[in-house]
Amino acid sequence: MSGLAAAVRLAHQGYKVTMHEASGHAGGRCRSFHDNTLDGMIDNGNHLLLSGNRSARAYLREIGAEDTFTGPPDAAFPFVDLKTDERWTVRLNAGRIPWWIFHPSCRPPGSRAVDFLSVLKLAWAGPDATVGALFGGAGAIFTRFIEPLAVAALNTPMETAAAKPLWAVFRETFGLGAAACRPLIAADGLSQSLVDPALDCLRKAGAEIHFNRRLRRLVSSGRSATQLEFGDGLVELAPDDKLVLALPPMGLNALLPEIAVPEGSHAIVNAHFKLSKPPSHPVLILGVIGGVAEWIFVRGSIVSVTVSAADALADRPVPEIGAEIWRDVAQALHLDPALPPFRVVKERRATFAQTPAAMRRRPGPKTTFENVFLAGDWTGTGLPATIESAVRSGHNAAMAIAHS
Repeated sequence: MSGLAAAVRLAHQGYKVTMHEASGHAGGRCRSFHDNTLDGMIDNGNHLLLSGNRSARAYLREIGAEDTFTGPPDAAFPFVDLKTDERWTVRLNAGRIPWWIFHPSCRPPGSRAVDFLSVLKLAWAGPDATVGALFGGAGAIFTRFIEPLAVAALNTPMETAAAKPLWAVFRETFGLGAAACRPLIAADGLSQSLVDPALDCLRKAGAEIHFNRRLRRLVSSGRSATQLEFGDGLVELAPDDKLVLALPPMGLNALLPEIAVPEGSHAIVNAHFKLSKPPSHPVLILGVIGGVAEWIFVRGSIVSVTVSAADALADRPVPEIGAEIWRDVAQALHLDPALPPFRVVKERRATFAQTPAAMRRRPGPKTTFENVFLAGDWTGTGLPATIESAVRSGHNAAMAIAHS
């Protein structure tokens, strides 16, 4: 996504763009595919945008795909606690003053309005602060509001997850009220919303796009990269060419070992279930407390579940994972407990481990080479490694090229 965002922005600015994609498809982890078991299209994972994700929304406008995302008409986040069967909806009001926290019907059960002041701890969190240490891991405000959002955003256990980037999320979304917090989901699929329109946009702009072109070596002279070595030969870089490397941390480290990159990663597990008919439960997104499932997404007759920071779960056999997650889904959505056809997708290195130490190793878009720039959700955007971070990093690289 970071590479696509950089390519689209530069093409719109009049640059001639050539894109070399290592795999056979663009978009990285954001992709859709036809699953034979479910006999339908699914996404490799569930990616949620919020209306306050300004970089992702700008990217969608640039590729003409903003209307391909859908969501509830207001900023509402329904939850269920499987241990107590309590159900509630966090519902924000318009405007920046959070009047909603004073209404018991708009906040988690067991929480008080004054408890929400604890979110401000994130604003003053030091570079070494973790989410778990900051909030102590107790109380309804943490277990029923902060933790579900933090685990999803940071994909890191709370005891080791850096607190600082979570404040950036709250500042850009919940801190701006309902207008910035409406959930948005790709109506048909991630590829149809985020990838295919971008490729069409690039082709219309005259860009060259090459697939299955993994960069094996970067040849340099002085302070400039001069050649790209692919498996099938070399590509010469002209003196005025600029290069954006949109690679995962370890991929960049193999090419430019002198650049510090975040170390470690955490898994995300997604489970997709095919129902005989769409569920009658009127929900598009549902947060789950007290189970293995964490977030449930409903799109027609496909019910998808995301579990973040799921290293231990990813090590378990697929049949066990599917059965255990389905028990949570059946209870949450009042469905038949009989296990339907399902597909489990394990992303073992879904994001880098977003610890305080890793945050200090996030580079900016510039490198020691005058013509080489970096993009990736793991670079120094100040945000967790999300779609918003990936797109913003691409825009940061484009901006650095324009200024160079």
